[in-house]
Amino acid sequence: MDLLGLIGNFIRVVENGSIAAAARAKGMSPAAVSQSLSRLEAHLGVRLLSRTTRSMTLTESGKRYFEKVRHIPQDIDLASQAAAIETRPQGPLCIATTAAFGRYVIAPLMPAFKASFPDIDIELISTDRNVDHRLEGVDVSIRIEAQLNDQLIAKKIASLPFIVCASPTYLERAGTPRTPEELSQHACLVFRYPTDGRFLPWAFIVDGQSVNAKLNPEFISDDIDIIAKIAENGGGIARLASFIAQPLIETGRLTPLFSSDHGDENTIASSPMNIYACVNERSALNAKVRAFIAFLEDAM
Repeated sequence: MDLLGLIGNFIRVVENGSIAAAARAKGMSPAAVSQSLSRLEAHLGVRLLSRTTRSMTLTESGKRYFEKVRHIPQDIDLASQAAAIETRPQGPLCIATTAAFGRYVIAPLMPAFKASFPDIDIELISTDRNVDHRLEGVDVSIRIEAQLNDQLIAKKIASLPFIVCASPTYLERAGTPRTPEELSQHACLVFRYPTDGRFLPWAFIVDGQSVNAKLNPEFISDDIDIIAKIAENGGGIARLASFIAQPLIETGRLTPLFSSDHGDENTIASSPMNIYACVNERSALNAKVRAFIAFLEDAM
């Protein structure tokens, strides 16, 4: 009897709230998970869960048993990590990242990372929705500051510039703003978070002080590539991460604004994009996750 496997299925059912949700998380059928619970209860000689077609609750015996065994999978993982601390990072690594950062930054780095760590098998989830580390099997997620929450352990790994920019045709038509305050008189292309509907604010550092610009949203999108494309075609002013804006600036399709190279005494800079590597708990910082984070820090 695979007692550890039965215990693991029981823990996953309790944590997910239902047999069906646990089955999805484990990649098993609901019938198989239900059968494993019955086998565990038969082995223990007690009823752990009171189950109906509509609800599931822990019995008193189930509550006591869950409190005793809930840490077993984590303890086993920690023991495995301790035993393998000197071994080469290996095994599956699931990385979640925002769509744009995954497309422009993470994906181009993956061949070099794989060459450095050939025994790591990579899965890359590129999405702007919220991902659940535990339910979706995510080892590490790469997030910007606005996406952090108290359930994750976050480490800042990079700080990248935002660049406020517009096409030459737009600037010829509408003029060039010289301060963030003038943005309210221009067509602004605004990114909306797909997860909660908030606008991404345009924050600036003006003479050492943080300022949020008042905007005139001409276009709104939850896809930063769409915003970049509208800006490139003269639709207005965009605030883009440097990894998106810089290639368009180098080819002359976009022009950066608020540059300090025109001799003004005042200094204006867009607040940077802070990038964080996040894990669900400290025990998730295993060898392959640490290898990926260190590689990303060095590359950036």
